[in-house]
Amino acid sequence: MRFIDGCLWPVNNDKNGYTDGFLKLGKVAMQAVDTLIHCRWIIPVEPEHVVYENHSLVINDGRILAILPTPDCAGKFNPRQELQRPRHALIPGFVNSHTHAAMNLFRGLADDLPLMEWLNDHIWPAEGQWISPDFVFDGTRLAIAEMLRSGTTCFNDMYFFPDKTALAASQAGIRAAVGMIMIDFPTAWASQPDEYLSKGLALHDQYQHDPLISTLFAPHAPYTVSDGPLASIRTLAEELDVGIHMHLHETAFEVSQALENNALKPLQRLDHLGLLSPNMLAVHMTQLDNTDIELIASRGVHVIHCPESNLKLASGFCPVQALLDAGVNVALGTDGAASNNDLDMLAEMRTAALLAKAVAQDASALPAEQALRMATLNGARALGLGDETGSLEQGKLADIVAIDLDELESQPLYHPVSQIVYTACRQQISDVWVGGRHLLSERQLTTIDRDALLSQVRIWQDRIAHGKGA
Repeated sequence: MRFIDGCLWPVNNDKNGYTDGFLKLGKVAMQAVDTLIHCRWIIPVEPEHVVYENHSLVINDGRILAILPTPDCAGKFNPRQELQRPRHALIPGFVNSHTHAAMNLFRGLADDLPLMEWLNDHIWPAEGQWISPDFVFDGTRLAIAEMLRSGTTCFNDMYFFPDKTALAASQAGIRAAVGMIMIDFPTAWASQPDEYLSKGLALHDQYQHDPLISTLFAPHAPYTVSDGPLASIRTLAEELDVGIHMHLHETAFEVSQALENNALKPLQRLDHLGLLSPNMLAVHMTQLDNTDIELIASRGVHVIHCPESNLKLASGFCPVQALLDAGVNVALGTDGAASNNDLDMLAEMRTAALLAKAVAQDASALPAEQALRMATLNGARALGLGDETGSLEQGKLADIVAIDLDELESQPLYHPVSQIVYTACRQQISDVWVGGRHLLSERQLTTIDRDALLSQVRIWQDRIAHGKGA
């Protein structure tokens, strides 16, 4: 073997011209690869401020083998599949860093209500009536189909029956971080904290070597989980080196109630319990002052920003630019479809960028490149997956999205990153790969039967709308 033009080529070939995955044509050795994609732009996210024009991306064994100018591909690769996407940009797959995937079956059930009324009077009663393994499996499949069709290749979930969420994700081929849920009161999933923990740990053991599924602890919120279970979670999270995914400082009422009950803000209480660390993924964080920001920055806490859900529930405004300025890793999530009402990360990016400018009263706050990074690499880093996904780099997993930027609504085009963040819609996403597997091909799902899924969803709609038993 020897290096030619930066690639490793064989010196000797067998009688058929093949050796170690290479094919010899004349005097040129061609490497056999899985997929070769030619496109107009490649936006890797890392390194920053880079856009490759008229480049190609090579996938082999589920990973990115190379990114190089399209003319340089000639004679180098023998792909099993070669795709032309001349109007498209390739970007890293979106990482939806906070979801309740199965709640897609509650989409539109209780709109235009404040958070605690929405939860107490509508969502929790509906969950008490309908949550079951079948509900979670079918609702998660609907969510996965929607996420794939809007460019998400990895999602971080918090919901009951996480074993069914993991199964649905594994079958569809999407990457998922599945929450080991914890809540003080009994639910259909578990009756008390020890049972939540034991079931969560069984899930962790089942999937600890799975290439698609990872696990995090998922205590619901400070007002639904007491000190004892939180202390147990802290110890176990450190032992297993897994994250903790939790709603935190979501509303002014949450903070004022905590101060009234124990004279501590939720953040202060969690800090006293030792939970504020780089393992913590704090979701929402709309109620923060400068002292709070200094605290989470010093502890290495990740913040998951869900702007559309926060706006819809009138929960408040996360000070995104102030967090970024303090060095906090901020990622994006959609929340569940019951409070958003979609799982569209393109829309979430645009809303996040616009809202950040208004909150900071600065038009330069959260520029398009930073919004894209929040939706991709920042989310991967929050989930502990930043070395494997979240950017298009040689050696990383081939979690990739192709966006058609030649639509009338995206013209004229001067800056592709800005166009993706500020004008593109999910219908422009043509292709999605997870680990090199083509899960969305020219807008068609390849691992989910769309018609069968819709039929099942309509059965659930009829049951829920008319109160029929499962």
